[in-house]
Formats: sequence, C-alpha cells, structure tokens
Amino acid sequence: MEDAMATARTTAPTSDLLTLSGMRSDVAESWRRSAAAGVATDRVEAPVTVVESELRSLREAHPLARVFPLLDDVLGQAVRDCDAVMAIGDADGQLLWVCGSSAVLREAEKIGFVAGSNWDERLAGTNAPGLALATGRPSTITRAEHFRQSVRQWTCSATPIHDPATAQVLGVLDVTGGDQVAVPQTLAMVRTAARLAEAELARERVLPRVPSTPATGLRMHVEALGRSDALVTVDDGRGRPQTVRLSPRHSEILVLLASVPSGLSGDELSVLLYEQDETAPSTLRAELNRMHGLLGDQLLASRPYHLTGSVTADWMAVDAQLAAGDLRGAARGYRGPLLPRSTAPGVERLRGDLEAGLRQALVRCGEADLMATWTRSAWGRDDYEMWSAQRRVLGASSPLLPLVEGQLARLDRELL
Repeated sequence: MEDAMATARTTAPTSDLLTLSGMRSDVAESWRRSAAAGVATDRVEAPVTVVESELRSLREAHPLARVFPLLDDVLGQAVRDCDAVMAIGDADGQLLWVCGSSAVLREAEKIGFVAGSNWDERLAGTNAPGLALATGRPSTITRAEHFRQSVRQWTCSATPIHDPATAQVLGVLDVTGGDQVAVPQTLAMVRTAARLAEAELARERVLPRVPSTPATGLRMHVEALGRSDALVTVDDGRGRPQTVRLSPRHSEILVLLASVPSGLSGDELSVLLYEQDETAPSTLRAELNRMHGLLGDQLLASRPYHLTGSVTADWMAVDAQLAAGDLRGAARGYRGPLLPRSTAPGVERLRGDLEAGLRQALVRCGEADLMATWTRSAWGRDDYEMWSAQRRVLGASSPLLPLVEGQLARLDRELL
C-alpha cells in the first residue's frame, strides 16, 4: 500500500490525493491502483487499443454478440431516451459496442468513450466498467469519483456479465450519462439487463439447437396476452411463416414450456396444469402426443419436455421491458392478461406476477398518460387505485380531470 501511495504522489496532483480520505473504500482502492499503474489525472481520453477495421471481427467472435440485440432492445432505447450511453465491453475492458443518441455520443468521444477504447482502470483510471471488472461486482462511479479530470462531469453504472455455465466473466455492461443517471435505479436497471442476457445465454446452451439450415432453422413466436387460445407463428427461415391457433390446453402447455427454457418433467408439467387430478398424468400424455403431432419434433422435444429452436413471446417481452425499466414499452406491449380464462396453477401464477408487476409500476410512475393506458382497457377500467393515482398527478386545469373524477364517482356508487 505504501508503494502504491508513493507512486500516486508522483502521478496525481496533491489536490486529487487529498480527496482519498473522504471516498468510499472501493473507490479509494481503485484510485490507488490507477495511480500505481501510471494513469495521469490530466489525461483527456482513454486509450484506443483496437482500430475500427478490427472491431467487426472482434464483435462477431465474442459470446456477447448473441445477446447484443436483446440488450439494445431492453436497455439501449431507455438510455437514448434519457440522453445517456450504453456500452458493452469484453472481460479486458475493451469497449465493443457503444450506443446512444448522436449528440451524446459526440460528447462521449471527447473523453475517448468509444468502441475500440479500453476502460480497464489501469489504462483509463477509476470508472464503473473498470471497477466492475476489477472487483467482479456491480459498481457506480459519480462525477468526482473518476480518477481522470476530463471524466468528472459524467456518472456511470456497470456490472459484469457472466457465462451461465462456468461463471466466468464474459464482459461488462455499462450506462454512462449526466446527473440524470446518478440514481440507484440506473444500477438496478443495468443489473437486470445483464441478468436477462445471462438467462438468454443459458437458454441457448440448454436447449438442443436445431441445425441451422433453410429446412430446419426454425423460429417460434407465441402470442398469448389477452387471448384464451395462443397464436404460434413458425418461421422456417425461407420467408414462409405459418401461424397456428392452439387449443386452450395446448396454449397452457406452450406458455409453461416457453417460460421454463430448461424444460419440465411430466410430473412438473402436470402439477402446473392440473389441481389434484388423479387422471392428470394420462391426460397430459395424450395432450402432449396431440401437440407433438401438431408441432413436430423440430419444435417440441421430450426428456424433459422443452421447446427447441429460437422462441420469443409477447408476455416475455413485456416482462423484460418492465424489468429493464422501460415502462412505456411494457405498457404498450401489454394487450391484456396472459391466457385470461386459464385456471392452470402455473399459468395463473405467471399471469398474476406479470399483471401485478406492471400495475404497481404504473401506479407509482407519476405519469398520467401511462396510467391511462391501464384505465382505458377492459381489465383496468374498474381499477379504483389506478384512477385515484391518475387524479393525484393531474393538474387542476387538466382536461382529463373531469373524466377521471367521473369514473371515480361511478365506482363509488357501484361499490356502495
């Protein structure tokens, strides 16, 4: 430690070193490591260690390339909306993707926060991506906590992304911006997006992959929100998607299997479908045989029962958007309760969890237009708490106020 501080004294100005005494311990340790590595506090830009011509091949070869579209979908748009930047780097701190609006990206370029730059703390000084990689833990670095002076108008939150099979760090996910991201919710959003990426990597590893040929490279999309019978669209990669409407029981089976990518045994599936029915095992086998005949081996496999190929679903998209903090996107995508007529215990739990999560987020959001997406719907028109929350955030001159008060009066009469 004394050697590190000696190095720091020759690298960082005295005014910067004096701030160590008031810092969080992990940040102070990072400053010491940065100084010991010879990083200068007055260096403006982080070093660019990969040229543009090499970036494409690095990205394509990296495991996180498979989940970049997911991360950009659940987190990228949110950071663009709040004038921030999303970055994904490898385990060495090399930034492979940097996404954001053009204006914010231009500002980020001034400190070298660009694809191809390296933000390992030994090269770029204390920063959230570098600290997350150094400690293996989620981290937030605010303004003056950055080692280099040029970065001190920024705040960043980052977390490692792990290989779900080996627990090895694959890279780091970061959100960088101004004071608007200096809130605990930013790190929570980043951590959630990283966990979604790890779950997707695990799903790809667990499910048997269908050979990627024009005949068998199948993709499946399931629609079950606001429907009693799910719609399944199967794309064979040859531009000829086919849509099938399933029976209510097959819809329940498909929803449960899609929600558990690792698969379910016959007994587990039976418990989630039936309540204390002694004939359930034989009934389930018959239903699965019929479903097998409808979907085929390329989409439904057994031991355990699971869906193969690439599977997306409308309720899972809403859940992912909600988890990532994209409430507007979640509200827009929610077309009603999941299989609303189903009484299968597993489906009821999925339906209840999704509905409760979205509803509570809307009640707390403080945005009247988002609450209105709920109260305008058939499932939300009698939600007294949502109408009341909407009234609280409307101004006295809002043209919507008479409508909201009229609906509350109606519910008061009906509840008496």
